[in-house]
Amino acid sequence: MTREIIVLGAGMVGVSIAWHLARRGHSVVLVDRRDPGRETSFGNAGIIQREAVRPYPFPRDLATLLRVLPNQAVDIRYRVGGVIQATRSLLGYWHNSSSRRYARIVPEYASLIMQSLDTHGQMIEAAGAQSLVRKEGWLELYRGEEGFARRKREAEENAERFGVSHRLLDASALHEAEPHLTGDLAGAIHWQDPWTVDDPGALVQAYAAAFESEGGELMHAEIRDLARSKEGWRVTTDQGTMEAPDLVMALGPWSGDWLARQGISMPLFVMRGYHMHYGSTDAARLGHWVMDAEVGYLLAPMRAGIRLTTGAELAPREASARHGQLEAAEKVARQLFPLGERLDPEPWKGARPCTPDMKPVIGPAPGLPGLWCAFGHGHQGFTVGPATGKLLAEMIEGEPTAIDMHPFRADRF
Repeated sequence: MTREIIVLGAGMVGVSIAWHLARRGHSVVLVDRRDPGRETSFGNAGIIQREAVRPYPFPRDLATLLRVLPNQAVDIRYRVGGVIQATRSLLGYWHNSSSRRYARIVPEYASLIMQSLDTHGQMIEAAGAQSLVRKEGWLELYRGEEGFARRKREAEENAERFGVSHRLLDASALHEAEPHLTGDLAGAIHWQDPWTVDDPGALVQAYAAAFESEGGELMHAEIRDLARSKEGWRVTTDQGTMEAPDLVMALGPWSGDWLARQGISMPLFVMRGYHMHYGSTDAARLGHWVMDAEVGYLLAPMRAGIRLTTGAELAPREASARHGQLEAAEKVARQLFPLGERLDPEPWKGARPCTPDMKPVIGPAPGLPGLWCAFGHGHQGFTVGPATGKLLAEMIEGEPTAIDMHPFRADRF
């Protein structure tokens, strides 16, 4: 039965939901103030991370906390205002990162990650976007033997439990794979399953075009108000008002603001990130996506140049940019690979929507019939957007879902 559905948010998650619903024959309007894939989905590392079966826990060991405390690290920085604003959520994050709770969360989280390649593959084919995607995996490199050995053990466990394929590269094999990397490197893990995308924003745009080819409507509009109505839900924008029985909230880090207006409090907080594109010097070539794991940044050979992405910045969502984290990462990265000049006028910044238990919110909003949630994917919205779209479409139609969705329910907080 055809249903009219409004989807708010045209990032990877919202576009994927809209595509799945339109493909099932529903009348879908996708609303965003910007073109598809121009917010958080634009600025990520461009990896469909099938290997990322473990979410990032809050550091609980004293050594890491002492390293982060001076606020000079590359992998994570913070602002006092961001910490104060997110105190309750961060306490929940710390609590859920205990060994017992984290052990329970991992298989729930992994169940979603394990859907990523199949669901992206379906959408890539429908969008004709094969030219954007490489299926060669990526490299997670280590400088010290201790960290490398610890990660190797975890990789072996992930292979056994979750079917994650990898191969180990010692220093010699790493040099053979990436001869222009320099420095005293212990080796790397070559994650073989993930796919890489050399223009993440373009992939979201291709998916959005596929949505329109299915009869979906893309509306560029600023949302002014959201309210229940006789028809179900009414959305007021600067382009007019529309109503539909069903509404999907997929506005990423802005989702909590709109739900609060409906009386639902979600403990969302943001981890911001930055990127910059560079040329390369001396005809050096980077063949793989490379993460400098113990420092906390990633280099990705993209269409626009070599993209350097930072780790996380805990800060208020709309706070002004601070580029110290990017500059610190760039300084180390230039010692690893001969980066050339900066290619962008200024660094890009974006905000990842996070939850205290590291899992996204996917499913019906409690007590508000017809309102559906799809946000809080943290670092992995790009990876699991299509899986979220498939699963939520199944939920909206009342079908059995491919995985157990109870761990992702909106009322768990």
